[in-house]
Amino acid sequence: MTQVALPEMRRAGYDPGFSAGLIAAGGTLGIMIPPSTIFVLYGVMTEVDIAQLFAAGVVPGLMAVVFYFAVVQWIGWRDPAHMPVGETHTWAERLASLRDLWAVILLFAFVLGGIYGGWFTVQEAAGVGATGTLAIGLVRRRLGWRKVRAALIDALRVSSAIMTIVVGAFLFGYFLTITQFTQNAVDWLVNLPIGAYGVLALVMVGYFILGAVMDELAMILLTVPIVFPAMTLLGFDPVWFGVIVVMAVTFGMICPPVGMNVFVINSIARDVPLTRIYRGTMPFIAVDVLRLVILCAFPGLALWLPGVLGH
Repeated sequence: MTQVALPEMRRAGYDPGFSAGLIAAGGTLGIMIPPSTIFVLYGVMTEVDIAQLFAAGVVPGLMAVVFYFAVVQWIGWRDPAHMPVGETHTWAERLASLRDLWAVILLFAFVLGGIYGGWFTVQEAAGVGATGTLAIGLVRRRLGWRKVRAALIDALRVSSAIMTIVVGAFLFGYFLTITQFTQNAVDWLVNLPIGAYGVLALVMVGYFILGAVMDELAMILLTVPIVFPAMTLLGFDPVWFGVIVVMAVTFGMICPPVGMNVFVINSIARDVPLTRIYRGTMPFIAVDVLRLVILCAFPGLALWLPGVLGH
């Protein structure tokens, strides 16, 4: 996204630090809005229904989008030099620009609708989505044999990597179990004299720190076998906690002093210093923390849609 969006934002006259910060924060949205690989991995490790996790991520994901919109509007109002007013377009022109997206939107709606409508499982939905994408590419004559072959090879590489990680996670969990590390860690967390929400706050701080040095996959694999049993014993809903964990691991991706997303953007846009990118992410980090607090205070925001679809 940095290679695609940053040059266009610069051409429009946006401040480079703000632009880079916005892209870094926006890069965390995909992990929350279904279909999310991290939700799938969390569901596999904890045996929580993946369709319920997907549904639980919708409202928090939309909240993030709305909050980010609000931050952009506020910065544009406070300092118009950061975001000069661009060329205006009519609604007819805007809708016309979306003409080529109808097939993708239709496929997305069909796949998610099929999951919650009970037409197929999450695993079957992945096959339906891949088949539908192949059909769209062939009908539009944008996919030749070479591109199909390259896509299959790429899918094989990604799937092999993910399955290797999953196997390693289960071996790691088994090791923790036979050494009784998990039981001891769970007993320690549950018996801390700070209450259930105090333990939750401690876990969130731990995720913020780990996010500075690990990617989200590594954090999920290493921590969920330990913290998930403790959170369920403390009375937290496993679906809601999955949303909270996924939110927490994204914070570390943009928080100083490391923030992996920030370093990735800096490696591409060398002329934008790290300090400017971090300053650009700060307003988005602030609203992310606010969103986390709101979801902790009102778990129903995440659990409302799974409850509706479950009935």
